[in-house]
Amino acid sequence: MRYIIFITLLFVTVSVEAQSVGANEIWAEGKFKAGFLAAHRGMIGHLPKEHAFAGELTYLIQSKGQKDWHNRYRKPTYGATAFFGSVGNRELLGHYIGAYGFMNFPLIKQKFYTFSFKMGAGLGYGTKVYDPEDNVLSDAVSTHVNALIVLGVDSRFVFGNNSAILGLDMTHFSNGATQVPNLGLNLPYVSIGYGRRLQTSNFCDTCLVARLARQTYFFGATAIGSLSANFPTGSKKRPVYAMSIFARKLIGNRGGVEVSFDVMSKQSNMDLKPDIPKTQMDLIQLGTFVGFIMPLDHLHFVLGMGAYVRDKYKFVDPFYHRIGLRYVFDNGINLGLVLKSHWARADYVEYGIGYTFGR
Repeated sequence: MRYIIFITLLFVTVSVEAQSVGANEIWAEGKFKAGFLAAHRGMIGHLPKEHAFAGELTYLIQSKGQKDWHNRYRKPTYGATAFFGSVGNRELLGHYIGAYGFMNFPLIKQKFYTFSFKMGAGLGYGTKVYDPEDNVLSDAVSTHVNALIVLGVDSRFVFGNNSAILGLDMTHFSNGATQVPNLGLNLPYVSIGYGRRLQTSNFCDTCLVARLARQTYFFGATAIGSLSANFPTGSKKRPVYAMSIFARKLIGNRGGVEVSFDVMSKQSNMDLKPDIPKTQMDLIQLGTFVGFIMPLDHLHFVLGMGAYVRDKYKFVDPFYHRIGLRYVFDNGINLGLVLKSHWARADYVEYGIGYTFGR
């Protein structure tokens, strides 16, 4: 699960970069969450048996305005959250605990009210997983340690040093298809919570900030490697080789667009349709991708969707998706950590290194 540790470290990096001179405004929050396990594949239709209940404890920091992206995104909040609870079937799936770093980006911001989009990533531990002898029906997850990804929205009402929180999110657990079965757990949760301000600080409205350079277009290429396993259960892990040729355009103050042409060779596809002889050329998949970029200085979030234009044996769905992080250095080198999936099912984690020309 090194890639999830890296995601968490990147969130910590954002937090460190957002520190201001002097004290920060700090909040402590607690949430109660109720939801259910969404059976996104027929193979796990038997798993949802009960409501899912969870609790979260959060350490939250208010950004100050000393970075350009603070002001472009209406001074987002960020921090760390501890998660503990059930996921819809205690008999087969047990309980989950975890922790993740997150950022809240305000969509509506008033003096006493904020409505924010939330994204977070970290690690989760499940007490019960698939076992071919003792727990064969728990076919959604096969590893105790998994990625924990959270996407959602929060409404926060502030009165003095107190806050009331209403939230809605999708919480996801999976191992990135490093071991099968791995259909993953997707849990829509509604939440209610209370926050208390522990430390107050003024916004840095007069700080001098460095502005993000905005060229017309950025062009480059990324080499991608990974490991993945495929059905049937028990298949060994095999390498993934891929190349992405991209063009990126930053638009306005808060985001940009990326398009790419992708060449992919997933060696574990040799295990699919084993009665059909395959060559290395047969394994090559070609795709086109369009995504949204959210730049935070050197760190970029990416979210988008692609379509296969060549997939000889129709191994998977005709569409694929990406969500993850990239770090762009001043010299043009890019490091990427991105989850590639087919809708709600992880395909593999892309470990990428690339170069952006002209930066």
